[in-house]
Amino acid sequence: MSAVRLDKLDVSVDRRRAMGKGENTRQKRHVYKRVQSPVGRLTLVATDDGLAAILWENDHPSRVRLNIAAENNRHPVLVETERQLEEYFDGRRKQFSLRLDLAGTDFQRRVWNALLTIPFGETRSYGQVARQIGHPRAARAVGAANGRNPVSIVAPCHRVLGSTGALTGFAGGLDVKAHLLAFENLAI
Repeated sequence: MSAVRLDKLDVSVDRRRAMGKGENTRQKRHVYKRVQSPVGRLTLVATDDGLAAILWENDHPSRVRLNIAAENNRHPVLVETERQLEEYFDGRRKQFSLRLDLAGTDFQRRVWNALLTIPFGETRSYGQVARQIGHPRAARAVGAANGRNPVSIVAPCHRVLGSTGALTGFAGGLDVKAHLLAFENLAI
C-alpha cells in the first residue's frame, strides 16, 4: 500500500481549516439538511467553508459536537454533498470531491486524512491505518478516531476492519457497514 497525500486526491480541502490548524468549528455557524439514502436518513451539516458532518439517523449526540444553527436546504455545500451521495449510491461515483471543514484533534485529523486514501473497493485494518500515519502501535486509538469521523461515507471509515477482517464498530451500525461494503463489492 502506498501512501497517497490528501492534496493528490479528488477531494478539495482547505488543509489549514480541515486538517491542519485545529481550528475550532464549534464556534462557526453550522446549517443542516436531511436527506434520504439507501442506508437511512442522513443529516448533512456544513459551514460556509465546507462539509462538517454526515450524521446517522440514530447518531449519538456526543459523537460529533457542532453548533447547528438552522436548517438550510439550499446551502451550496449541502446541495453538492447530496448530489455526490446520490451519485455514489447510484454507482456513478467512487470518490468524493467536496470541500471539508472538520473539527478534531491533530491525531483524529491524521486518521481522517488516511481514510481519504482508501480506494473504493478496498479495505484496511486499524493497524494498517496506524502504520500509515506513523503510529504503528496505535490501532485502538485509530479505532477511536475512526468512530469520531464526522463525515462517514465521504471519509470511508466503513472500509476499516479489525485485524482478522471482522466488522467492528461503526456509528451507522454494523448492518450499514456491511451494506456499504457489499455495495462496493467487498466480500466480508
